[in-house]
Amino acid sequence: LGNDFIVIDGINNPVQLDRAQIRQLCDRHFGVGCDQLLLVEPPSESDQDFKYRIFNADGNEVEQCGNGARCFARFVVEKNLTHKKQIQVQTLGGNIVLQVRDDDQVSVMMGRPNFAPNKIPLDIDQQAPIYQHKIGAHNIAFGAVSIGNPHGVIQVPDVEQAAVADIGSQLSQQAIFPKQANIGFMQIVSEQHIRLRVYERGAGETLACGTGACAAVCVGVERGLLQNSVAVDLPGGRLQIDYPGNGNPVMMTGPATTVFEGSLEL
Repeated sequence: LGNDFIVIDGINNPVQLDRAQIRQLCDRHFGVGCDQLLLVEPPSESDQDFKYRIFNADGNEVEQCGNGARCFARFVVEKNLTHKKQIQVQTLGGNIVLQVRDDDQVSVMMGRPNFAPNKIPLDIDQQAPIYQHKIGAHNIAFGAVSIGNPHGVIQVPDVEQAAVADIGSQLSQQAIFPKQANIGFMQIVSEQHIRLRVYERGAGETLACGTGACAAVCVGVERGLLQNSVAVDLPGGRLQIDYPGNGNPVMMTGPATTVFEGSLEL
């Protein structure tokens, strides 16, 4: 969906990368170029197939990335690291299940959304469907949820006119989000269709954000604005998000495409 990743095989060759190396590899002018770097490692839990590590372009390791998870699944299958169609994967944000489908789509069971402020984390005492926060002259209303990583979701009348770079970057870095947050701007087209743009912490606005799509649908469903199966149109393409509500697990389905491969000497 235009959200691009470097995926590295750390199974056959153990890989240690420092922040400077990650930043250089992710740099589109002096490196390979990507939104995030993904590392495939052996699991530390016996019931999991792989460990999935995610590094933003600024070199910081983060808990979860939904679009990356689909690319991760495609990579381990194409590289014959597994012959399974259903893959158990360990992440910092919790374990997830990847399903490689016959139509080349990949479904990801993203786990349960968490709306508790201390779990997002959000430095607010009382859980609520909508929070208010003032940034300069703007009073921002947003929902908040963790999909293994922290998200704020702002409903807007027209996603094309949304101040993603300005408000997104400012809200992402407010002290109420101790680990910063990804900020989604959601336009509701119908109960089964939304449009979304996402400012991702450490990367800026990206063409697609899988956990952001999940977060927007979860917030919308819990507020009674959306049905349980929603098409999410992002700048890079469409994802299908299924969320039964009441904190049940979220399913995300979408494409993943190999662009090119190569080797690096570190």
